[in-house]
Amino acid sequence: MRSRSWMSLAGIMVVLLAACAVSVTAQEAADPGVLRIATTTSLYDTGLLDQLETMYENTSGVDVQITAQGTGQSLDTARRGDVDMVLVHSPSLEQQFIDEGYGINERCFAYNNFLIVGPESDPAGIANMTPVEAFQAVYTAGTNNTPGVAFVSRGDESGTHTREKEIWTAAGYNYTQEIQDSGNWYLETGSGMGETLTVANQKNAYTLSDIGTFLAFEKQLNLIPLVTEGDQLLNRYSAIAVNPEKVPGVNINEANNFTNWITSNDTKEFIGNFGVEEFGQPLFVPLYAPECTEPPFNCTCAEPVPTPA
Repeated sequence: MRSRSWMSLAGIMVVLLAACAVSVTAQEAADPGVLRIATTTSLYDTGLLDQLETMYENTSGVDVQITAQGTGQSLDTARRGDVDMVLVHSPSLEQQFIDEGYGINERCFAYNNFLIVGPESDPAGIANMTPVEAFQAVYTAGTNNTPGVAFVSRGDESGTHTREKEIWTAAGYNYTQEIQDSGNWYLETGSGMGETLTVANQKNAYTLSDIGTFLAFEKQLNLIPLVTEGDQLLNRYSAIAVNPEKVPGVNINEANNFTNWITSNDTKEFIGNFGVEEFGQPLFVPLYAPECTEPPFNCTCAEPVPTPA
C-alpha cells in the first residue's frame, strides 16, 4: 500500500511538471517583436489599416502581421490563439467573446455608418426608407419574383453580416427560416465586403455595406446609396486584446501598446482625416470621451491600457 501511494504521488508530480512545461513553452511562443492582428475586412479594404500598420511599425519597430477576415472569423482566429488582438465591428459578437473570457481591454476608437446600396432604378422602391422598411420591401418584392430585385449578403458571420441579420430580425423575419434559401433573389457570397459589393454590382442587386468600403470601391460600381439613415446603421470599431490567461502565448504587452497607440489623439486625428482628400469626406470618425461612453456608442475609448512589466 505504501509503495502504491508513492507511485501515485510520483505520477501526479509527472503530470504537474508536464503541464508546467507546456505552459512555459506556450508563454515563450510569443515573439515580443511581432504583433499579430485579425481585422475586419472593411478596415483593410479601405486602405486605412495599411497606413496604420506602416505608421506603427515605424514608431515601435514591431513587425505587424495582419489577417483580414470578417469579425466572426477574426474572433475565432483569436480564440485559437493565432493572433494577439482583433480590430472588429460587431458589439454583440464582441461581448460574447469577452464574456467567454477570451477578450480583455476593449477600446472603441472610431465609427462610421452602414448603407443599403442598390441599382439606381431601385426596383423595390426602398429609397429614403428606414432600414427595417427597406428590408421588408426587398423581401416582399424578392419573394414575389419582382423583376430585377435581388439582395447579395456577405453570409460570412462578419460584423456586416451580423448587422444584416439583426435588421432582418427587427423587420419581423426569422433569418434562417425565412431569408436564407428563400429563393434566387437572396445570394450569400461568403466573402469580404469588397468582393460582395463587386458581386452585387454584377447582379445589379441590393446589399448592406459599410460606407468606408463603399466609398473606396464606388468608382468601380454602378450602385448608389439608397438608405443612409437609421439607428441600425451605426457601425462602431473596437480593439480587443486576447486574454493570455485564456490563451497562453499571445503577445499581450504589444497588444496593449497598440491599443494605447490607436486610441491616442494623434492616431485618431489621422483616422479622422483619412479619405478626406480622395473622397471629400472621412471614411471613419474617431471616438472621443465622453461621447463614446454614452448612447448609442456605450463603450470606452480613452483610459490607457496598463501594460504588464
